[in-house]
Amino acid sequence: MSDSDDYVYDEESGEWMPASELAERKAAASQVEVRDAVGNLLEDGDSVALIKDLEVKGTGKTLKVGTVIKSIRLTGDPQEIDCRHESIRGLVLRAEFVRKR
Repeated sequence: MSDSDDYVYDEESGEWMPASELAERKAAASQVEVRDAVGNLLEDGDSVALIKDLEVKGTGKTLKVGTVIKSIRLTGDPQEIDCRHESIRGLVLRAEFVRKR
């Protein structure tokens, strides 16, 4: 924190604080932890493997156990991950059905 920081009023806590500290708090609060079926922390770009056969709605395809999905993206929801498969675009999987590789 520097002496030149502007102080701003934080409505949640009801106190005045440096603007940089408030920005850090808000950034930390916006971070969502996404964990796989066994509790590993997932991050953007991770590869995951399916732990269960999943029927993909609208395609008539089934993704089998052990299918590897590369380069996942977190959606901001603690239970959903956005990903691509060779034949399926715009695939959203629940984190409870994957395991980090």
